[in-house]
Amino acid sequence: MSRSERKWDHIRYALETGQKRSTAFDDVQFIHQSLPNMNVSDVTFQQKIGELSLSSPIFINAMTGGGGEKTYNLNKQLAIVAKEAGLAMAVGSQMSALKDKSESYTYEVVRKENPSGVLIANLGSEAIPDQAKNAIDMIEANALQVHLNVIQELTMPEGDRDFFGALKRIEAIVKVVNVPVIVKEVGFGMSKETVESLLSIGVSIVDIGGFGGTNFAQIENKRNEKSQAFFNQWGIPTAISISEASYVSKSISIIGSGGVTTSDELAKGIALGASAIGFAGLFLKILVEQGIEALYEEISALHNELTMIMTALGAKSIQELQRAPLMISGQMHHWLTQRGIDTRIYSQRSIK
Repeated sequence: MSRSERKWDHIRYALETGQKRSTAFDDVQFIHQSLPNMNVSDVTFQQKIGELSLSSPIFINAMTGGGGEKTYNLNKQLAIVAKEAGLAMAVGSQMSALKDKSESYTYEVVRKENPSGVLIANLGSEAIPDQAKNAIDMIEANALQVHLNVIQELTMPEGDRDFFGALKRIEAIVKVVNVPVIVKEVGFGMSKETVESLLSIGVSIVDIGGFGGTNFAQIENKRNEKSQAFFNQWGIPTAISISEASYVSKSISIIGSGGVTTSDELAKGIALGASAIGFAGLFLKILVEQGIEALYEEISALHNELTMIMTALGAKSIQELQRAPLMISGQMHHWLTQRGIDTRIYSQRSIK
């Protein structure tokens, strides 16, 4: 099977398998504030992630490209939505276009449609610095996403089996590119140990890509003659992974992604420590099944609902929402306690 055919397989199976909905956000609850002392009009979404200035905490995460005309059309439509809604957007892995230049147009379209927006290039951890530079140049990217997908590769019939030296390769890329480097998991979550390792080599932004959204192990198992079902439930739930990452250091910016579908989960992810929340599976499903206008309306609704939630909490900014008091219960409380993270840091804090 060609790389292009595999790209479309991933899209097709992502739509078929849907979201796992095992994100642990149900174990997170806001503590009600009866005197928020603010107006809806006081809410602002402006913030910085590393060196990137964003006007919204909603982020269109890496989905596709490199699969011919079908992926070209998806990226074109996503770029149009990103421009209209003022969202940052990442493309899917560009390795296919680096190996076959005829696929470059499926990525380049995002800059053509969104000439002044925040666009993020994407490569796997097998990439070397020259490839990183080429990927950035291809879409005139404002940042580079380096994705970690060990479980997907192990489950993929034609996947990689050698993961030696990934941290050193990422470090080499960080040292030579002139844009921020975001290291992203692809659906299995990041532990605090992983985040500590990335911080030690100069990475300032991580996308934890938690368990609970599109499950690439399950997708690859559908393509595999002999299923490796033990990987279908493998990973750190999204809400827990955000907490693990935020526990490491305040100097690292966090993008929370992995199965987020509602404004409530969006707000909880930010309150747990994320500066932005990545959406992929939900946006893809709406775009493919209902069209571009429906996706724009969904994003507008998420913005409006997030504004209401922030007003109820008395949080005028993303930074204040990150200080909103929370109660952590259930599996998430047990996990964090066992990992040495005291959940009282959430319940006893205050925006004031």
